[in-house]
Amino acid sequence: MRQFLVTGHDAPTDDSFSLDNIAGGAGRLDVLCRCVNAAFFLSHDIREEVRVHLVLSDAYTVRFEGSDLRRLNPDERSTAALIRGALEQREEAIGHQPVESSPGVSLYRMGFEATLEAAARNATVVQLHEDGAPLVDAEPPTDPLFVLSDHHDFAPAERELLADAADRRVRVGPERLHADHTITVAHNHLDTDGYTRY
Repeated sequence: MRQFLVTGHDAPTDDSFSLDNIAGGAGRLDVLCRCVNAAFFLSHDIREEVRVHLVLSDAYTVRFEGSDLRRLNPDERSTAALIRGALEQREEAIGHQPVESSPGVSLYRMGFEATLEAAARNATVVQLHEDGAPLVDAEPPTDPLFVLSDHHDFAPAERELLADAADRRVRVGPERLHADHTITVAHNHLDTDGYTRY
């Protein structure tokens, strides 16, 4: 299982945002939508052994489960609609008990710390960060949980949690990449067994 945890610092926590303005009027939800698409889509196929956790403003987490996903299309607007649909049912998420809003899409009343703790069980936690060690030098992890931030740096509290939780801290290249591009590079590293198998 490959997991990706993306923290969205300005992401909406209710369903009042417009699908016509997810970049400017929904806390850069477009960044998170692109991360979901990069995590799951292949050419004419979907990665079923992938799970994505989107942490929305440290209040809710929307989880996408590749093996159960339906209605996910390769465009930001439809992905944002799935997130908005999850937020429409936020009152049904009680404690850490989720509500499933669509096949393969669930909403949890959990912030970054609780989501990281739950997702890290039986996983190798890899923080993706531009100050990390080169990815090319890292052995491909088994059952990785890649943790990355949106267009902002990790918050101080998130950095402290990751300092304790992360097994590795790696960068995917010499240039700073968008979060969704970073996910694509991480997938390629695993797909090629550390760039050794093509």
